[in-house]
Amino acid sequence: MIDLFGETSISNYNKNKLLFSDRSFHDWYRFVLSYPPHLVRDYIKYFNLDKSDLILDPFCGTGTTIVEGKLHGIPSIGIEANPFAHFASTVKTDWEVDVNELRTCAVQIREKALLTLKLSGISDAPSLNNLNVSNLFSIQPEKNKLILKDSISPVPLHKVMVLFDCIKAYKNKKSYQYLMLALGNSIVYEISNLKFGPEVGVGKIKPDVFVVKTWYNQVVKIALDLETLNGEQNTFSEIILGDSRNIAAILNGKKISAVITSPPYPNEKDYTRTTRLESVLLEFINSDKELKLLKKTLLRSNTRGVYKEDTDDHFVQNISEVQRIAKEIEDRRIELGKTSGFEKLYHKVTKLYFGGMTRHLEEMKTVLRQGANLAYVVGDQASYLRVMIRTGHLLGEIAESMGYELMDIVQFRTRFSTATKDNLNEEVVILRWNG
Repeated sequence: MIDLFGETSISNYNKNKLLFSDRSFHDWYRFVLSYPPHLVRDYIKYFNLDKSDLILDPFCGTGTTIVEGKLHGIPSIGIEANPFAHFASTVKTDWEVDVNELRTCAVQIREKALLTLKLSGISDAPSLNNLNVSNLFSIQPEKNKLILKDSISPVPLHKVMVLFDCIKAYKNKKSYQYLMLALGNSIVYEISNLKFGPEVGVGKIKPDVFVVKTWYNQVVKIALDLETLNGEQNTFSEIILGDSRNIAAILNGKKISAVITSPPYPNEKDYTRTTRLESVLLEFINSDKELKLLKKTLLRSNTRGVYKEDTDDHFVQNISEVQRIAKEIEDRRIELGKTSGFEKLYHKVTKLYFGGMTRHLEEMKTVLRQGANLAYVVGDQASYLRVMIRTGHLLGEIAESMGYELMDIVQFRTRFSTATKDNLNEEVVILRWNG
């Protein structure tokens, strides 16, 4: 057993905590449930990776693995299907920008936005007077349906849209993408009414908040991080918008030395909801049709993203443990008399998830160097009528049947399950491809 996360390492509480020393670049924008940078560093060290290697994160998210690869001078590639997450990870790993230009643009935008708000009788500072202003900007009805009700209050929304319009005037500037990411980050964590616990929902309503000031301070943080660089910006990194189940076509002949990643877990968490508000407000998703097309490029991990034409379940029709779990879920549903449309799909999405992962691992075999090492962070689940899914052990079993060498399954941490009221394991499945 590999003791990377034992008692001699860090506490369970801190295993997912973003350390203060890791905030540079990583906190430009980060999923609440992202794995921490120190996990990536542990496996960079354990796999003995250096600048001659190429790291892949096929479920890139907001770029934790790619940022760490770049900080350590190791070339890396990320693949991500969610357009806003793809944008965020791209910006977080693009460090070639004139910091003075970034600051100048931010000051100009700040002053223009403040003036625009003032002329309409609105202060950026939270004020009772702001709440009485009429003719506030609002979201188009079609787009409004895509976001959670009350996820952002009317006055902060108006300020965001004014600021966004001011930023768009700088679209031809290199600084534009950093200015946009700063706004996306500010919307989620300071301006909106969202809470994460672990699913995204609506928390305490904020009738009014600083918007321009919050955004400007985030730009300043980005600029300060960029000023700390000492040549790492020259290390190759690339973030590709694509489906992780089609790896071979995406990588176009590139050979991978190591994989460090965390795919979605088989649960009812709709991962598109995590980025929905900023995706809609900043025009990364503009219609239900675009959202549906996005969901079809994702690994099937929840019933909100299951479609009649899905066929990934065919890849596990001979995997007895997957079939057993799916049958147990369906039998439990019938026993309990659960009849909702989503509940009827629980057994189906379980097979689609493991089928999609099987399809992914099969594709991976075509792009791995001989002796490549892989680390997949996954979690046990009991979201489907309290039927336990030992995700790590099942993926390890599937990988072995496909010719991978299962090196170990290492417990990373535990997390509390709201479904079972139990602590569930999150584990790292360590594989090797010997060719």
